[in-house]
Amino acid sequence: MTTLSSLNIGETLPIVELAPVSRIDLIKYAGASGDYNPIHTIDDEAHKLGLPGVIAHGMWTMGNVSKLFSDYFEEGYIKEYTVRFKGMVVLNDVITLKAEVSEKQDDILHFKVFAVNQDQKKVLEGKIMIQLF
Repeated sequence: MTTLSSLNIGETLPIVELAPVSRIDLIKYAGASGDYNPIHTIDDEAHKLGLPGVIAHGMWTMGNVSKLFSDYFEEGYIKEYTVRFKGMVVLNDVITLKAEVSEKQDDILHFKVFAVNQDQKKVLEGKIMIQLF
């Protein structure tokens, strides 16, 4: 396995593909996060606001992006993490997570991160700074 410290600018981590988004995923996330906004769990409530159906919590998507770094927890930690939500995640979407090294300093790596759906539409983009031990 590649180590974070051996990565160079432009190199990527292995992608992570999530299972299709299910209603139970969103119900569980609502319980864990305390975000019970019904647009995330009840189709009728989402439809009232002009949505196609329930949508995933943005923070659910953001939290999943950190899975890109799970295999590297012994090498460092996420020091900073910022995102912009670019699109909605709906039921049955298959989300692919990607990270690319954008800057490398002594013991800090900067990554551009992306989440795209099955149609290759960006639903999230951001930056993660990893502090190496």
